[in-house]
Amino acid sequence: MSTNWEHQLKHHFGFSDFKGNQRSIIESISGGRDTFVIMPTGGGKSMCYQLPALAASGTAIVVSPLIALMKNQVDAIRGHSEVDGIAHVLNSSLTKKELDQVHEDLIAGKTKLLYVAPESLNKNSNIELLKQITISFFAIDEAHCISEWGHDFRPDYRTIKESIKALGRKPIIALTATATPKVQADIIKTMGMDEPDIYLSSFNRPNLYYEVRPKRDIDHDIIKLLSQNMGKSAIVYCLSRQKVEDLAEQLVVNGINALPYHAGLEAAKRVKHQDAFLNEDCDVIVATIAFGMGIDKPDVRYVLHYDMPK
Repeated sequence: MSTNWEHQLKHHFGFSDFKGNQRSIIESISGGRDTFVIMPTGGGKSMCYQLPALAASGTAIVVSPLIALMKNQVDAIRGHSEVDGIAHVLNSSLTKKELDQVHEDLIAGKTKLLYVAPESLNKNSNIELLKQITISFFAIDEAHCISEWGHDFRPDYRTIKESIKALGRKPIIALTATATPKVQADIIKTMGMDEPDIYLSSFNRPNLYYEVRPKRDIDHDIIKLLSQNMGKSAIVYCLSRQKVEDLAEQLVVNGINALPYHAGLEAAKRVKHQDAFLNEDCDVIVATIAFGMGIDKPDVRYVLHYDMPK
């Protein structure tokens, strides 16, 4: 039976049209074929597994590298549904009560999307839990983390294949915004993907503008630029945690609504600052590269690098 994907899109997300290759990708994974997606940030990658998961019977397992990214996506999906249990995160940050709720919703068949970190998927207790449910497919987000040749390699991603095997082989969709041909081949081989359908979107982003400025009076220049664009969302990246703290403080003194974000902040504070940025309670995040992967905020207008990025 063919699915009316336009109807599903309108029903679940309120959109009338798909972007680029989205429809073909959704048909590929829904048709049970392994699928490899390379699509630039902002191209709508997450829709490529969220919509087929919502339309399928069973639960899609989404492997994602960052707790912040998972929380961001789960909050967004719940915002489109009356059922909170439709999407869950399964990771080390959950309390016993939250964990019990996830288990209950999974067994009851309420959960369509379960986001897990690779470390969580590889835990024996979680594998035993997931053996009790019907899995629709596996989505590997930020799939370049699988490859030793990728820029953000995570060793735990290499062993996902064994966990998937233990749970019974289902279709796999791997998605990334960044993969050289060598990285693509490594991901396909490591995941044991079976002649996947490959979708490569153009990386040309006509709405992006790059500028390099001489680094003379950088604090003054940044304050001036942000002051001229008061109320607009921006991210300022710095190499050190100390510089993040100092600059955020300086921006606030100059009337700019800014918050710091780095791995040295306690977890609750990091979540609070990220949520403030996403919910428009803060205009500017000053951060190390601990911030940003997969943050879904459509109105970021500037990304400034205080230091030369690594």
